Amino acid sequence: MNNRRSGVTHAAPGNQTDDLQDQPAGTLSQPARKAIWGAFIGFFVDNYDIFLPVIALAPAISYFIPRHNSPTMATMISAVIFATTLIGRPLGAFIFGHFADTIGRKRTAVIAVTGFGVATLLIALLPGYAHWGAPVIFIFIALRLIDGIFLGGEYTSASPLAMEYCPKPKRGLYGAVIQSAASLGVAAISVVTFVVLFAVPARGPDAPYLRWGWRIPFLIGAIMAFGLAIYYYRSVEESELWCKTAHTRSPVKEVFRDQNLWHFLQVFVVMSGFWLSLNAALAVMPGLLIRQMRVTGPHLTFTLIIAYVVLAPVYVIGGAVSQRIGRRTYLMVTSAVSAVLGTLCYYRLLQTAPSNFPMIVLLVTLTTVLVVAPGALCTVYINERFQTGIRASGFGLGYSLAIILPAFFVFYQAALANLMPFKYTVLVLVLVGSILIFIGAALGPETKDVDFASTA
Repeated sequence: MNNRRSGVTHAAPGNQTDDLQDQPAGTLSQPARKAIWGAFIGFFVDNYDIFLPVIALAPAISYFIPRHNSPTMATMISAVIFATTLIGRPLGAFIFGHFADTIGRKRTAVIAVTGFGVATLLIALLPGYAHWGAPVIFIFIALRLIDGIFLGGEYTSASPLAMEYCPKPKRGLYGAVIQSAASLGVAAISVVTFVVLFAVPARGPDAPYLRWGWRIPFLIGAIMAFGLAIYYYRSVEESELWCKTAHTRSPVKEVFRDQNLWHFLQVFVVMSGFWLSLNAALAVMPGLLIRQMRVTGPHLTFTLIIAYVVLAPVYVIGGAVSQRIGRRTYLMVTSAVSAVLGTLCYYRLLQTAPSNFPMIVLLVTLTTVLVVAPGALCTVYINERFQTGIRASGFGLGYSLAIILPAFFVFYQAALANLMPFKYTVLVLVLVGSILIFIGAALGPETKDVDFASTA
């Protein structure tokens, strides 16, 4: 096959690129540190932003919808807002993956980060239903779609750049460090919301938080995005590996051609399972805690913060373990544990008395860790499945397209509720997600020894 069409890396023996991949274990160059740090912050800000409607806006959702609407309608609107953002991410991966593979990872990252900073800022400035009526919710949803597109562009460009700077013996560890920023980002939005709610209460239809307090977490997200864009522009260098690669004109087409298509489909199965499991743990759990266990306000925020903070080091440990036992083995073992112990812990959580708050905190933390543990390898594993010339497109689409079907988890729950009590439908999501991860990993090869500088 023509190398330009296939996107195969061209790296001459003994050049800087080979030295980068073969440097001593744990050794990072200055450009590598900055690239990894940039990707870490990027994932942090990404997950802070993605859960803004779920966590920060939840106490103030009535600001954007008629007050006479039922709680069910409010829940559905919140779910649509969240799903719309997730749907925007694969569109962003499609658009920005092309540019990250053709014009460069760094330039694309700067554009994408600036874009979602602007979208988040515009949302923070939106008036409510009382001023603009019903159109405001559609404008909100449209801005979240745009926000999701730019968010998809951020990790599509930043993560491959960082992984291409990582030394092979430590790639699993650094990939997991980057991925751990996701849970820390969720913890951060929980902390910010907790502090703002403490200072600006949300009690009553005209409470300060409902009128303007909810804007503060959005403004903080916009400021972090603009700061990250400046950091990338000034401090992060373009991937040396990408610079030495023959670039295909249509990287997205190459992802869906020949052997690359099989790589994508296998990754798609793994990531579909991961997103389903993640939604069960992060998106469904807060609602269950509120409705079923009457855990609200500071208690809810405290519980979620503990779970997300504990998840971060578990991710890092998982990445280090995968460097020893292999990515494939790690994914298969952790998904099996999730299916058995994760589901069991979740079931036990649903049976816990609302008065037993310490047990609720423990079970929420255990459930989150067990169900989401396979996600430690998302960054490194997908990057290892694609060649340099199409790595950004492959990573972005593999990471993002699988979001779409799991994003409608609330509708799957509604269908399952015809067969079982609604609160137990989440257990089915966990089980199906774990099975998909296991099957997807079993179908794929071991990747921890993949040489990014190889022409194979």
